[in-house]
Amino acid sequence: MQIKESPEEYDVCIVGSGAGGGMAAHELTKAGANVVMLEAGGWFDSEDFAMFTWPYESPRRGASTRLQPFGEFDACFGGWDIEGEPYTQKNDSNFDWFRGRMLGGRTNHWGRISLRFGPDDFNGKSIDGHGDDWPINYEDVKPYYDRIDRLIGLFGTNEGIPNAPGGIYMDPPEPRCYEYLIKDACDDMGIPCIPSRLSIITESHNDRAACHYCGQCNRGCSTHSNFSSPSVLLPPALDTGNLEIRTGAMVREVTYSDGRATGVSYVNKEDKQEYKVRAKVVVLAASACESARLLLNSKSADFPNGLANSSGVVGKYLNDSTGTSVMGLIPDLMNAPAHNEDGTGGMHLYIPWWEDNSNLDFARGYHVELWGGRGMPSYGFMGGIQNYTDIYDDRPKGGGGYGKQLKEDYRRYYGSMVGFSGRGEAISYEDNYCEIDPNVVDEWGIPVLRFNYEWSDQEYNQVKHMQETFHRIIEEMDGTPLWDIPPKEEGYGITNPGEIIHECGTTRMGEDPDTSVLNEYCQAHDVPNLFVADGGPFVSMAHKNITWTILALSMRTSEYIADQMNKGNL
Repeated sequence: MQIKESPEEYDVCIVGSGAGGGMAAHELTKAGANVVMLEAGGWFDSEDFAMFTWPYESPRRGASTRLQPFGEFDACFGGWDIEGEPYTQKNDSNFDWFRGRMLGGRTNHWGRISLRFGPDDFNGKSIDGHGDDWPINYEDVKPYYDRIDRLIGLFGTNEGIPNAPGGIYMDPPEPRCYEYLIKDACDDMGIPCIPSRLSIITESHNDRAACHYCGQCNRGCSTHSNFSSPSVLLPPALDTGNLEIRTGAMVREVTYSDGRATGVSYVNKEDKQEYKVRAKVVVLAASACESARLLLNSKSADFPNGLANSSGVVGKYLNDSTGTSVMGLIPDLMNAPAHNEDGTGGMHLYIPWWEDNSNLDFARGYHVELWGGRGMPSYGFMGGIQNYTDIYDDRPKGGGGYGKQLKEDYRRYYGSMVGFSGRGEAISYEDNYCEIDPNVVDEWGIPVLRFNYEWSDQEYNQVKHMQETFHRIIEEMDGTPLWDIPPKEEGYGITNPGEIIHECGTTRMGEDPDTSVLNEYCQAHDVPNLFVADGGPFVSMAHKNITWTILALSMRTSEYIADQMNKGNL
C-alpha cells in the first residue's frame, strides 16, 4: 500500500473528537496552536438530526438498529457491535465495548450527568486500602471544574455534601410528579434525593438558547442547549482558523523516531489509502480502550511492547461502572390525568451516595439515577402491560391485549412506573485489561483488542445493596417491584463490564514510571510530546459519570501543553 505523507507539520495532532479531544482542540486552538483532528466516524451536526421527528415517521417507529442500539432517533452512531470492527474476549470475559463513530463521539450519546469527583475519589487507597491513590487531588482539578462549569453551563444545586462537591450552577427544573413521590419516600428513609447536575442549560448562555424542555436530549439538540463536543467545543475552535478536522480517518498507529512521537498513520475510509500526519505533539483522545489499542499497536525497537509502554501497564487497570436496575408499579400514579412532564432529557432528581462504607461489605459507593413518568411513547411502548394486570386488577395476568381493554389499560397504567438505576465504583485491578489479539484484525487491517475482565466480590456485594435499596424505596412508596432480586448465581443482576460505557484507566497516571504510563499532566513518561486526554489516565473512576472529569483533565493538560510549547520544551 502506498503511504501518503502530509507535507505540513502541525503543532498538535488530536486523535478523537469527543469530550477530551474536543476540549483539547478548544483550548489549544485558542492558545494559537495549529491543530489537526482525526475522527474515525463521519461529520455530524445535531441541528440536522431527529429532534422533532415523530415515531410514525420511521418504518421502525424509532426501534434500535445495529448502528444505533439505543434507537433509530438516538444521536449516536456506533455501538457495541460495529460491522468490520470486531473485538475478542479472553478466558470467560464478557466485556462490552461501545464506540461512537461520528464527530463528537459519545458526547452525542451520554445522559449529560455532570458530576465532579470529590476529595475522597482521588485518595481511595488512603481511605480503605483498595486500589491506588491519584498523583493529584481535588484541589488540583477544582479550578478546571469551575472553568468548564462557566464555559459549558449546567444546572444543579449546592448541597454541601463533602464528597459530592457542588459547582457553578444554573437553576434546576422542577421535579416531575413521580420524582416528588420518590423524594418523599427517600426523605422518610433518610436517603438524600437532590436536584440532578446535568449539562443542559436552563438559561441562555454563550449564544446558546435555554432548554425548551422537549425531553429529547438523546436525539441531539438542534438549539445546542445540551452539551456535546460538536455543539459547544468544536465551533469556537473552528472559528479560530487553527483547526482542521479530518473525518473517516481510522488511525492505525502513532509514529515515532528518536525518542519522540512524530505524528500518526491512519487509513482513509473513503479511498482505503494510508496517510501520515506529522505533528510536534500528539494527543490521544480516542477513548480509553482505543487509545490503549493505538499505543499497543505502535511498536518499534525502543518499544517492542507498544509505544510509551516500558512499564507494561498500557491496557491494564481497565475499569467500568457497575450497574443494575429495578422498576416498580406505583398505585398513586395510576389513572393520573393527562399532563406534560417532559422536562429535560434526563432525570430532574438523583440520589448521591449516602452510606458509610465502613459498615458495609464493599468499599466504594454508588449513585442512583431515577426514571419513569409520562415521556413520549416510542417503539414497544407499554407492550408488556398485560403482564402487570393481576397486581392491581381482578382479571388474570395476560388479558387485555387489544381493543377497548388495551386502551383502558394504557389510561390506567401510563406513567405509573418508576425506575432506579445504580451506577457504582468498581475497584481497579491490574488483572482487568485489554491487549492486542495476535490473530484478528479489523476491516482496515489493524489488530483488534482482546479483553480480560471480571467483577470481584466488592462489585457483587455493592450491586446486591443497590437491589435491596431500590426494592425498599418502591415498597416505601406503597408500590410493587416488578423484578425480583436476582440470586447470587446471577450476580444480583449486575451489568456486563463495559455496558455502562464509563470505561477508563488503561493509561493511568502516576508518579512512578515503572507502574504508570503518564505523569500528573497526562504526559507519557517515556515520550515527552505524547499525551492522553480521555478516560485512560484515570487511576480510579469513582461512582460518578466520568465525562466532567475527562473535560477538566483535558483542559488542564491542554494548558500544560500550551505552556510547554511556548517555553520551547515540546
